Amino acid sequence: MTPAENGHAVLRAENLSKEVTSPGGLLTILDDATLAVGAGESVAIKGPSGAGKSTLLALLAGIDEPSAGRVWLGGTELTALDEDGRAAVRASHVGFVFQSFHLIPSLTALENVMLPLELVSAPGARARARDVLGRVGLSERTGHYPRQLSGGEQQRVAIARGYVTQPTVLFADEPTGNLDTRTGERIIELLFELNAQASTTLIMVTHDAGLARRCGRVISIAGGRLEG
Repeated sequence: MTPAENGHAVLRAENLSKEVTSPGGLLTILDDATLAVGAGESVAIKGPSGAGKSTLLALLAGIDEPSAGRVWLGGTELTALDEDGRAAVRASHVGFVFQSFHLIPSLTALENVMLPLELVSAPGARARARDVLGRVGLSERTGHYPRQLSGGEQQRVAIARGYVTQPTVLFADEPTGNLDTRTGERIIELLFELNAQASTTLIMVTHDAGLARRCGRVISIAGGRLEG
């Protein structure tokens, strides 16, 4: 029995749907999704391109609003909040790692990692950022700008930024999509290592079946519907 099944869900979605208007009429991207994820779990959301994976992730993180259904994160109903309210919850409880890194070019590696802490006026931002950069093996690269880092190094900075706030949930959207196979494997090892060390719940979107199997649980999605 998973922690979520045992009543200890840190993230829960109920009858979640997303519809958008297209030239051909109303398009259902996500259809009546219900799931629960427990503290410290690693969960893969797997499916082909266009299946609705990234849409589900955005709804679970409160980045997007559903057409129907509700989402709870750490006991707070995200879907009952306005955008400012959802942003406040994300700042305190959520970390992100994206395929495209999303680092700010004009900031050094250290400054990129400090940013989420500074946005919430957290004390000791510089020391905490240095510590987590050391944990991802970038102690010697803190003063470098993104353009001076390799793709793998940029993704390690992004992972450090995602973990620096000690989030309840870390969302990773195709985190190895822009990396070569060897570098991608190192990034995945790092994600799982930090997941175990910090007891942070890891929810990863991937189309890679091998990567999905490394997670504690796999949720498949096709045509906007969850299958497992």
